[in-house]
Amino acid sequence: MSIENAREHLRKWNVEDRIQEFDTSSATVELAALAVGCEPARIAKSLTFKVEDHAVMVVAAGDVKVDNAKYKAQFHTKAAMLKPDEVVRLVGHEVGGVCPFGINPGTEVYLDESLRRFITVYPAAGSSNSAIQLNLEELERISGSLGWIDVCKGWQ
Repeated sequence: MSIENAREHLRKWNVEDRIQEFDTSSATVELAALAVGCEPARIAKSLTFKVEDHAVMVVAAGDVKVDNAKYKAQFHTKAAMLKPDEVVRLVGHEVGGVCPFGINPGTEVYLDESLRRFITVYPAAGSSNSAIQLNLEELERISGSLGWIDVCKGWQ
């Protein structure tokens, strides 16, 4: 159902026809880059964390890692990734297809500055074999992002 939730969300923005579905897995950055045909850095990975009692999603470039000090300064807590069952329950997507589209209410979405290097990026579209190409303005608007933050390292 996750891809259907994402598709329904993307339909509201008239971009659902841009969802790409693959015969192979796109569940990791490397696999998604192969499926899409781009460099891994342009895959917009969705990292999910638990902050107090809710989920926080940070959409970041595929080639970065979370900088724990920056994360703690931003969210005032240690970075604690959600477990797979928590991702499904709190966010609404299975690991491998997590994206900021068609997510459960209460999930906060932020975009990491590492994405600003690119004109377009490829987030998943709710399944482990899908992606959608969006420019950064579209990603910001369609994701319902609460803003741009800088919590990652390895890209500057």
